[in-house]
Order: sequence, then C-alpha cells, then structure tokens
Amino acid sequence: MDHQTVIMLNATFVRPEKFYLSGFSNMSHAKYFYVFLCFVYVVTVLGNTSLISVIFLAKTLHTAKYMIVFNLALTDLCESTALIPKLLDTFLFDNRYIIYEACLSYMFYVLFFTAIQSWTLLTMAYDRFVAICFPLRYHAIVTKPAVAAILMFIWCFLVSLVAFGISLIDRLSFCRSSVINSFFCDHAPTLKLSCSDVSLNSRMAYAYFITVLMLPFILILMSYARIALALIKIASGAERIKALKTCSSHLILVIIFFLPMLSTNIASVSNRIHPNARMINSTLTHTIPSLLNPIIYSLKTEEVLNSIKKLYKRKRFIAATLKKQLVQ
Repeated sequence: MDHQTVIMLNATFVRPEKFYLSGFSNMSHAKYFYVFLCFVYVVTVLGNTSLISVIFLAKTLHTAKYMIVFNLALTDLCESTALIPKLLDTFLFDNRYIIYEACLSYMFYVLFFTAIQSWTLLTMAYDRFVAICFPLRYHAIVTKPAVAAILMFIWCFLVSLVAFGISLIDRLSFCRSSVINSFFCDHAPTLKLSCSDVSLNSRMAYAYFITVLMLPFILILMSYARIALALIKIASGAERIKALKTCSSHLILVIIFFLPMLSTNIASVSNRIHPNARMINSTLTHTIPSLLNPIIYSLKTEEVLNSIKKLYKRKRFIAATLKKQLVQ
C-alpha cells in the first residue's frame, strides 16, 4: 500500500486515506452495463416520483395502506439515488478512488435503505394479513397513527442497527490493501482488507442478515400461510379470488426483492460465485426492485389506476376551464 495514502494513527493502527473500487475484472463491454444502469435510474426516479405524487395528490389514497406504499416508493427512490449516481461516476468517468469517510457513508446509505425496503414489505404483509384474516377489525387496527408509529420505529431501529455495524469498521486496521473488490463500498469485501480481528464485525453482519432479510422473509411467509388458511375457509370462489387479487402486487414485490437478495447473499458466503457474476447479481438486486415496484403498483392496483385517471381528468378540466377564461 502506498505510504502516501495511509494514515498511521498509532504504531499498530493503519487507516487508508482512500479506497479503490475495482469493479469488474477483465469484463469487456462493461460500460454498456453502466449505461443500462443509467436508464434504470432515470425510470426509477420517474416511476417512484410519479407514485409519490399520485399518493400525495389523490385524497382517496390518504389511507394507512398507502402510507406504507408511499414509504416504499420514497425508500426505493433514496436507495437508487444513494447507489447508482455514485456508481456511474466511479466507473463511467473512472473516479475509482473514494475517501475513507465517504466510503463508510456510501456503505451506510445503501445498507440502510435496503433494510428499510425489507421491513416496509413486512409492514405491507401485516396490512394484508389483518385485511383478510380480520376484515371487520381492519380499520380499527390498521390506522394512520398506528402505521406512522410502525414506520417511525422501523426507521429509528434500522438507522441504529446499520450505524452501529458501520461504526465497528472504524476500529479496524487496514494494512493489507486499499482495493475493494466490488462496485461500491460493500461490507464483506471491505472487511477482507483488514488485518485486525473482524469476528465482532462478522457477527454483526450475520445479525444484519438475519434481522434485515431472514426475519422479515420468514414473517411474510408465515403471514401468507395464515392468509391461505383464511382464504380456504371462504365459501365463495369469487370472494376468494377478489381477496387474493389484493395480495398479488405485494407478492410480486416480495418475490423480486427477497429471492435475488437471499440467493446472492447465500452464494457469496459459500464462495461459489464468480466475482463479476456476484457484482452483476448484487447490482441488479439493489436496483431492479426499485425500478419495478412503482410500475407493479401502478398497473396492478385498482385504487392507484383510478386515482391516476381522476387526476388526469381533473388536470384536463382545469386546463379547459383556464382556456375558456382566456378566450373570454
């Protein structure tokens, strides 16, 4: 390691001034992949901004359920913004060096918003569970104050969890290399550069994996098992299909978020995946759900579609009224 890029805090503690993000190794046409990510980011911003705007403007969507959807769209927008612009700057414009403190901030925001996504999907599962299993008590249980309290707890709990995990990196000495073999300041590749004891960091990483991915996923599966039992008891086939349709959007979101995320993490731990394949899988896992979530909710949710139509009609009516007034 270059002595000019290292800060010696004491005789045994070494901290790099900058890290170097390696990105893909020996992969031709990698720039096309980054251009694709640029397209993904633009569509993600447009989709999630549109969904946020519709929920904000349509009074019929000012419900507890759509507070959760609003939170998911906001989180999708934040995660994509935390990850993709910096990634494009790093590899499209070859700015691969990143200051130590900026690297930890980068890591924090990506991991934090991923965690928020996961727990927001769990909150959506809770909403569907109460709606189908306890329909008569739904409006008494899933209230706006209750959902606001749940979301506030999620944000506070996860910001503490992720901040604590990142703060543990600050106690490590990095004397092996300053090259992070990833597309961003990923946690595991950064730990591999340390020559200190990382057992506490590894335990925290497992705690993050269980708390952020496994626990929500298991609870979602349990909620849908209970929902399935409730649907079996419904005598009418039409009512059963109607109830199932209210869950379809959420089920799709769960599949496109959890299955790639879990498979990528498990494959990375087992070391049976090529670094380039791991990076592609990880990049798509962090970006594609944020791209698809607003599209799925807009196309498959009747309330959102009706609200979009009403807002469009209102806009046309206002425009026509203004035009008449100007003519007169």
